[in-house]
Amino acid sequence: MIPFSVLMSVYIKEQACLLDKALHSVLVEQTVKPSELVLVEDGELTEDLYTVIQKYQKEFSITVIKLPQNGGLGNALNIGLQKCNNEWIARMDSDDISLPRRFEKQLYYIENHPDVDVLGCSLLEFDNDEREIKAIKSCPENIDSYIKWRCPINHPTVFFKKSSVLQAGSYQHCLYMEDYHLWIRMYALGMKITSLQEGLYLFKMDVNAQKRRGGRKYLASELEIQSLLLKKHIISLPQYFINIIIRGGARLIPSKIRGLGYNMFLRKKKLKTY
Repeated sequence: MIPFSVLMSVYIKEQACLLDKALHSVLVEQTVKPSELVLVEDGELTEDLYTVIQKYQKEFSITVIKLPQNGGLGNALNIGLQKCNNEWIARMDSDDISLPRRFEKQLYYIENHPDVDVLGCSLLEFDNDEREIKAIKSCPENIDSYIKWRCPINHPTVFFKKSSVLQAGSYQHCLYMEDYHLWIRMYALGMKITSLQEGLYLFKMDVNAQKRRGGRKYLASELEIQSLLLKKHIISLPQYFINIIIRGGARLIPSKIRGLGYNMFLRKKKLKTY
């Protein structure tokens, strides 16, 4: 199998029990394990979080990068990216769980599709109990149409080539949408972005997250994303205005309505026990 790194970031508001599950799923439970894990401490953490990290440092190859203050996910990932020693890097969030065969199956695809630069998978959303799956979020294998109106890949599920990400300019500031910004730039360079349709990743879904995804800051980032899509000739001017009306408008509607629309139209419902 191809050697690879895992890139994670953690900050003070994360729960130690969730970080423990995340690290256990990556370092203990995987059928194919990473050669290294790069963990960025994005500012000062709680004592409980430090205790979890130290527990795994005793047994596994973990590179810990300590940042003096919280600078956001994009900044943390950029710094961690530079410290990864392998060409292939797997992302992982600090409150989620990778199912045991996630790395095995994604690496198998990568080995048999040498043209791919970014590979994600479907994610299975849960609230508090990871055994109770509430919904599935899948992204298409062919993103040509999808990228014009939605982020084309589930960010925490990805494997990506370090050299390709760096060539595209790595993560850049676009509050809450750094990943979408990156995929647009990679796509514009002709890089291959795709996803497995299998759910290999358990995603801790904050039930209020979509309700909060509104306001001026989100709208500003939305406008930046649409401008980049237009600049890179991915969308036409008419579609630019349509996207501004639909996606920009969604940032300004009441939070309860936005959360309801998210749950009704943008997720496949799947009640399942693992």
